[in-house]
Formats: sequence, structure tokens, C-alpha cells
Amino acid sequence: MSRQDKIVKTSIIGIVVNLILVAFKATVGILSNSIAITLDAVNNLTDALSSIITIIGAKLANKRENKSHPYGYGRIEYFSSVIIVAIVLWAGFTSIMESWPKIFNPDVTNYTTVSLVIIAVAVIVKFSLGIYVKSVGESINSQALVASGSDAFFDSLISLSTLIGALISIFFNISIEGILGVVISVVIIKAGIDMLRESVDSIIGVRIDSELSKKLKESICSVPGVYGAYDLILHNYGPEDIQGSVHVEIDDNLTAVDIQKLTRIITAKINQEFSITLTVGIYAHNDGHKDIRDDLYEIVGRYDEILEVHGFIVYEEDNLITFDMIVDFDADREAIKAKVMEEIKSKHPQFNYLIIDDFDFSD
Repeated sequence: MSRQDKIVKTSIIGIVVNLILVAFKATVGILSNSIAITLDAVNNLTDALSSIITIIGAKLANKRENKSHPYGYGRIEYFSSVIIVAIVLWAGFTSIMESWPKIFNPDVTNYTTVSLVIIAVAVIVKFSLGIYVKSVGESINSQALVASGSDAFFDSLISLSTLIGALISIFFNISIEGILGVVISVVIIKAGIDMLRESVDSIIGVRIDSELSKKLKESICSVPGVYGAYDLILHNYGPEDIQGSVHVEIDDNLTAVDIQKLTRIITAKINQEFSITLTVGIYAHNDGHKDIRDDLYEIVGRYDEILEVHGFIVYEEDNLITFDMIVDFDADREAIKAKVMEEIKSKHPQFNYLIIDDFDFSD
């Protein structure tokens, strides 16, 4: 079964379950005069809507690339998850507005054994549905399904609070529906904000996962003839479409044909192992002027703000040495560069130096 088919199947299950619960809860809520149960029914309706949005998002995201959108439509899934989170937040704010007045003016609620059993069943069903949908979403990296599953899970908490409030009302003649409603609403709103932050981060772009970066570089460096892998950058065009670039350090005496063969091997290897498409650039490696290289490494080792130096190369005919330097985002980049330049120049004044800015995109 394809990823899209799993999303559609899981969402359809959610729609069916939620519509059944809507019918039961709405009936019980009206008959028992319980605003909490009625709100539960509304929440179930919004859950069904979120499942529909998930299906639409998955269908649109699966459209083939075209001239207007050569990177495909995969990021639509992130937008659909934002819409679902908006529904979650709407449910949370609606619930808190309905629950707050009931703290001071509680309604008289007439619960029956049947209504309590239905609420208890709803708790179990919604909890199970939430765990199922969320687990499927996590297994196939679908933020929309994860958000939809979380919504169902939070609905089970609302139903549980309703059940607890009903039992307390029956046995102690105290109405705490309003208090429980406010507490659960706050939990839902906070969770919604967290999910929104995750979805927005995916759209904006975030740092490469350090574990993935480490594995990628280890795989690349396992290729014979590669001395190091640097400047790894990954772009996410959807949960199943990651593209990027990397520089590898190789012998400076390789021919163009040798280099093409090596880079093709790396590209194929990474695509097979990680399903990631990489463009491979090169740094030339030679052992000349090892004394200058060692002095440079000794200098930069004294600065905690310098994360890495690579791409060291000597152009004898131009009397020039260049290297890339990664400086921490929070450091004063220009000041650090000036200090390193001054120190290496004082040790080896016979060369000119060019420090190329590099950035901490991974690790």
C-alpha cells in the first residue's frame, strides 16, 4: 500500500468513527441538557472535517511535477496540517468560551445511565482512534495525520473530563463541568500552538537533523577516494522529497572523467540508502604546505566560536591560500575572521589568504 493510500484509508476510518460519535453525542447532549456533551459532538464533527482536509492535502501533494512547480507539490501536506491545527485551536478557544461562564453559573444537567455509558464508550473509541491515527502518521511522516490523531486524542480528554464531571455531579451534587472544560481547553490550546510551530518550521525550513547529517557524511566518506564531506545542505520539498548538496574532498590529480564517476557513485549511493537526491561539489586535496595547514588548525582550535575549517588549498602560481571556515551563528563572524587572518599571516607572511564564509547548516 502506498503512502497516499495509507493516509486516505486512515482518514476515512476517522471520518466514519467521528460521524457515528457525532450522532450519538448530539442526541445525548440535547436530551440531558449537557453543554459539555454537545461540545463533544461539535469537536467530533471538526475531527471529521480534519480527516477530509488530510485526504485533500494528500491528493494534492501527490500531484506530479510540472513546468510551473518543478519540485512538486509535497509541501501542501504541511499547509493541510496548519489548517487542521487551526481547527484544533478553534475547538480549544470555543470550548474555553463555553466552559468559563459555567464555572460561575453551572447548568442543571440530567445524566442517565445510557448517557454515561455512551460518554465512556466515546472516551475509549476516541482515545484508540487518536493513538491509531497518530501512530500511522508518525510511521509515514505525515504531519497532517499526526495533527488529526492528536486532535482525536484531545477530544478523548474532553470526553473523559465530561464523564468525571458527570460522576461528581451525581454522587456529590457538585457541578465542575466548567472547571474541567477550562482546564482541558487550555491543554488543547497549548498543544495546538506546539503543533502549529512544528508545521510552520517545516514550511520555513529548519536545521538538518544531526543524526541524519552524521549518517549521510559517514556514508559518503566510506566511498574510496573521499577524504571528507562538507557543506551538507538539505531542502525539504515534502515528506518524501528531500534534495540537497554536499562538497567532498578528493585528490587534486583526478581527471574530469574520474571526478564524474566518483560523484555519480556518491549520488547513487545516497539515493539508494536515504532516498535523498544530492548534488556533489568538490574540494581538491593535496599534501603540500602541511606546515601551514597544521598551524592553521592550531590557531582555529583556540577559538570555540569556530566550528570547522575545510577546503584548504594552496595556489602556488597566485601566491594564495584559501579555506572555508564555519563560525557559530551567534559569534562576531568578522571579528573572528580578522583574528585568524592576522595570526596565520604573521606565521606565514609569504602568502595571501582568502577566508571563505561557510555556515553551520548541519551537525
